[in-house]
Amino acid sequence: MRLWTLHPRYLDPAGLVALWREALLARAVLQGRTRGYRHHPQLARFQARPNPARDLDRYLAAVFAEAERRGYAFDRRKLGRARGGRRITETSGQLAFEWAHLLAKLRRRRPRLHRELAGVEHPLAHPLFRIVPGPVREWERGDAAR
Repeated sequence: MRLWTLHPRYLDPAGLVALWREALLARAVLQGRTRGYRHHPQLARFQARPNPARDLDRYLAAVFAEAERRGYAFDRRKLGRARGGRRITETSGQLAFEWAHLLAKLRRRRPRLHRELAGVEHPLAHPLFRIVPGPVREWERGDAAR
């Protein structure tokens, strides 16, 4: 499961579809509707919030908007209430880590898109996040995160 800090505009079709499914699963986890993934590190920043499921709905709304912009047929009925709430603070180190991670994926999976995005120096964050200076988050997995 990867709930990208990056704006969904950078994802290839497979990545955007996977993000939609994974964010729906994450919301189900936060609502207590499934037993798996309850301790997944990608959920930490949502679980620390006063209303994590609402924040996941806000996250999903931006993913849906990107899918709609591309002409994809995501099911609008799966969206929850995406109103109110403050943006989630995330770090510039986390955003940079994810950007490098995405570019590595795209290099293998979509070389043309990789070439288009490789020149982006300051990728945009998902609209739910407010980026502040800081390192890669402690919940990020793998040695490459350090």
